[in-house]
Amino acid sequence: MNTELNHVTIYTDGACKGNPGPGGWGVVLISGTTEKELFGGELGTTNNRMELTAVIEALAALKRPCRVTLYLDSEYVRKGITEWIHGWKAKGWRTASKQPVKNVELWQRLDALVATSGHVIEWKWVKGHAGDPGNERADALANRGVEVALGRR
Repeated sequence: MNTELNHVTIYTDGACKGNPGPGGWGVVLISGTTEKELFGGELGTTNNRMELTAVIEALAALKRPCRVTLYLDSEYVRKGITEWIHGWKAKGWRTASKQPVKNVELWQRLDALVATSGHVIEWKWVKGHAGDPGNERADALANRGVEVALGRR
């Protein structure tokens, strides 16, 4: 049995026209020479919800445990899943100021995916709209998702 995990590079991004407003999410998955693009959108949403949805959809698309390098331009998602979530869970999904965590159902889905998928994930922040080819592709897909949400595609 091969215990070596496949390596997958993932780029995710979210977009929103108005906040809240119509939004989209985009994902680029790269494993060896295989590439896959995913995107979708919603009408009444926020940028943070779309950033979270992109990561959830990306990880959910992997059919078996993988070694993942995940590039995202959202510090909200990166810090949320690597730093803040531990305190939120300990406080019953409340923030340090005792407020309910925003987008809690998405955070819970992401937390469950990370905990049960078997993926080994390296979270890498990349500056958005700064010419990173993978991030630019994910951004373009997120904008296609907005068009889908608006019924234009």
